[in-house]
Amino acid sequence: MAYGVSILGFLLAVCLALVHVFASRSRWLASIPHRWWISLAGGISIAYIFLDVFPELSKAQAEVEHNGGLLVDYLENHAYLLALAGLAIFYGLEKLAVRSRRHNQKMAGDNSTQPGIFWVHIFSFSIYNAVLGYLFRESADHGLLACLLLFIALALHFIVNDVGLREHHKQIYDRLGRWILAAAIFFGWAVGEVVHFNAAAVAAIWALVAGGIILNVMKEELPENQESHFGLFLTGAVIYSAILLVA
Repeated sequence: MAYGVSILGFLLAVCLALVHVFASRSRWLASIPHRWWISLAGGISIAYIFLDVFPELSKAQAEVEHNGGLLVDYLENHAYLLALAGLAIFYGLEKLAVRSRRHNQKMAGDNSTQPGIFWVHIFSFSIYNAVLGYLFRESADHGLLACLLLFIALALHFIVNDVGLREHHKQIYDRLGRWILAAAIFFGWAVGEVVHFNAAAVAAIWALVAGGIILNVMKEELPENQESHFGLFLTGAVIYSAILLVA
């Protein structure tokens, strides 16, 4: 990888971390209706998963099978099963947070999660962010364009995540959570500087993350009471799809 691309990749990783710290507090973002930019960001994130990550998973299927060992004999479509597992894990985390908020609201009149649930959520998303930081570092090895395309998708995806996490955890997320998640991105990037997994391992990691991204985006878009903007969701998906197809 070229030295210039490495430096730019690091600077983009810094920007990804800053999304968690400052994005929701930006005045320009606050001036845009909440559901507009969430819908646009969601469309872009989903387009990236379906047009870039899933095709890579299809190619990686043979690689994982070749290096998978005995377990692969029982998991014919294991890359996609890992994606399903990622979706299920984050669905479980979401349900855990929702139930905690309901319990807290009923018992104490506080519409936020209990401290223990906050730490479970933040720990899980810290691992998630660290993995994405590692994968972002890996993408830099594939050139500047791949790095930039992933940066755009992840930056907007982190904004979507930030909204959901702040809604669940309120003040403690502002005080602690966002800083921990920002640090996790740097940790993942640093791991990527010194450790390089083989293609099968990277494919498995991408599969788990893909399921998580789909769940984290769609949970903000699907519920009717969220009043999501389908037109902007579709616009984001179509425009970013076009970019990926010609890149």
